[in-house]
Amino acid sequence: MDTFELVEFVEPALGEGAHFGGTESQVLGVFEAEGEAVAEGRARWKAFQASGSTDVAWWIVRVPGEDLARWIADGSNATERVLDLTTNTLVEVH
Repeated sequence: MDTFELVEFVEPALGEGAHFGGTESQVLGVFEAEGEAVAEGRARWKAFQASGSTDVAWWIVRVPGEDLARWIADGSNATERVLDLTTNTLVEVH
């Protein structure tokens, strides 16, 4: 049985003259159900958008060790995407 991890990626906003230190990532949780991981990801995504942060951030849900995300959201817009497993492409959620 697969588990699903929610991973957050953040690139801190840079002040003038600051050096880009790289993308920070952290696993926010491991879930038995994909829907639970997506629900937590949506909550984190919406909270980030409401915070007014100028950081660049995105969240993904994937099976640990996989390269393809099952769900992805970007903090700078209101579009969610899911993985179409038949084509291995991300499609927008409507």
